[in-house]
Amino acid sequence: LHLDSLRMEIPKGVKLLIAVGGIFASFSYFAVLQEDLFKKTYEGEKFKSIFFMMVAERGINAAVALVFIMVFGGSGLKIPINEIFVSGATQMFAMAASNEALRYVSYPTQVLGKSCKMVPVMLFGILIAGKAKDYSLVDYIQVLVVTLGVVVFNFGAPRKAGKGAGADSAYGLALIAGSLALDGATGGLQDRVKKKTKELNPVKPGQKDPKPTPFESMLYTNLSGAIVALVFCVATGQLQEGMALCQKSPEFTKALLIFSVSSALGQCFIYYTVTEFSPLILSTVTTTRKIFSTVYSVFRYPGNSLNEMQWGGCFLVFGAIVGEMIFKQLGGGKKKAH
Repeated sequence: LHLDSLRMEIPKGVKLLIAVGGIFASFSYFAVLQEDLFKKTYEGEKFKSIFFMMVAERGINAAVALVFIMVFGGSGLKIPINEIFVSGATQMFAMAASNEALRYVSYPTQVLGKSCKMVPVMLFGILIAGKAKDYSLVDYIQVLVVTLGVVVFNFGAPRKAGKGAGADSAYGLALIAGSLALDGATGGLQDRVKKKTKELNPVKPGQKDPKPTPFESMLYTNLSGAIVALVFCVATGQLQEGMALCQKSPEFTKALLIFSVSSALGQCFIYYTVTEFSPLILSTVTTTRKIFSTVYSVFRYPGNSLNEMQWGGCFLVFGAIVGEMIFKQLGGGKKKAH
């Protein structure tokens, strides 16, 4: 059993459905677990060691990827380790900065800022990977409408005591801006990884472009993120703090483990998506998932009803996604050969 054969047998449309369904299911559950990890009190303490969490999460992600490689096999390609290492580091820092920002800004501000990540992904894809000509007019319109929809949705959300209260600090806003920039840089670097892979593994005319398996991408990216996180974890003293809390609270240890495993399942679909498609599609799906998770919370807790403005935002986002998919399925947006 080898992933290359699976890639040839599965139609592109089915691959996209697998990617979207997997990301939505995994990270919707991940979002529920994340609240327990960061909001609950364990043995009188709240978890604050961001880099310790990143070591656990990235490390388990890498371990899961390694298991899948052992089961399904690798691509046999030469892997651009340096480029993947940088990409993994920027991805880890983006997530760390996003979580750290919640200590300094309101929850709505953090979500609103992160909702616009498709913009820097496209921008850095153009600046770093030279993909300006790869994006069609439909891609630009989709990014604009999806981002607008998420902005409308978040502005329509009523501010709640506790989460939306208090002034946002300049430092917290800087963390969000830094996280967005790192998201965009990661997307561009992932495009560069693909190009470097082609250079390291030349093929004859007419042959398919070489691709590492999704789990190879997942392994090397997460392993590099875990290594960098571990360095910062030790340097900041968070390793001792995290280990001490694990020893004091079995409940916290269990929560961190389940959180990391849930993330690993989601990461399987994340790297499947970025390997088979593009970082822009990945950002579109993950941004839309944020709205899906919020809608899901309405069904879990009927008191969390949505107003008309929020439903309007949902319509813009899902309308743009479905419209773009239909447009390309019908053959629109294809580039002419020059």
